Amino acid sequence: MQQETGQQTSGNARSSTLQRRSAARTAVVWDALRDVLATATSERVLHVLDVGGGTGGFAVLVAGLGHRVTVVDPSPDALAILARRAEESGVADRVTGLQGDLASLPALLGDGDAGRPVDAVLCHGVLEIVDDPATALAGLAAVLRPGGTLSLLVNQRHAAVLTRAMAGHFVQARALLDDPTGGAGHAGSGRRFTADELAGLLVGAGFTPDAMHAVRVFADLVPSSLVDLEPGAAGALVELERAVSTRPEYLPLATQVHVLARRH
Repeated sequence: MQQETGQQTSGNARSSTLQRRSAARTAVVWDALRDVLATATSERVLHVLDVGGGTGGFAVLVAGLGHRVTVVDPSPDALAILARRAEESGVADRVTGLQGDLASLPALLGDGDAGRPVDAVLCHGVLEIVDDPATALAGLAAVLRPGGTLSLLVNQRHAAVLTRAMAGHFVQARALLDDPTGGAGHAGSGRRFTADELAGLLVGAGFTPDAMHAVRVFADLVPSSLVDLEPGAAGALVELERAVSTRPEYLPLATQVHVLARRH
């Protein structure tokens, strides 16, 4: 019995630690999204598409604001977790999970109410693994209504170069310096973008970038022991991430770049 209690306590502690680290990594993105979607809530319910939304980390929050969310993800296991999470959060009637990927959007959204242009698209951690980012963005523009919002989150190349160099992987760092795929020869290995490259791709696909945020500037560099053991450190880290997120000088240091863009 004591062993079970100890295991449960240990499990709760690990869960709490993961939640604190996750908050530091997602707070900036959610703050920006919430401001956009909360403003729209007073006018009408939006149809939000979450491409690669997985287990619903953002989808359930968006549904909690009163919007309808369609999550498209290739993993049936992730979609099962999404359904359970939506049910537990009381938003199951506003969340729909569809198995597929970015390439299958026209087929998935082609009929009925789902076939209408959506009001907002979330595309977080997906552009890195597609074969052609420009084509992928054009596909997102095709399902988004004019004036609709795209929330795009991607891995940022400058920080990846720095991280590899600090770990002693100098050859990998050099390969990533000018090649978004790190010399791997294909996007499937994990493409990375600079802020300027991202802005150019968005404009080329028919979007106007409205805001760009530095995400995870410090969260991936600060030792876990400092965040987990120092009282108040986790909350202070979140506030620091928020404070630097809109300062352009910190974009090159960010693990990820988040962009809010409007479709023309």
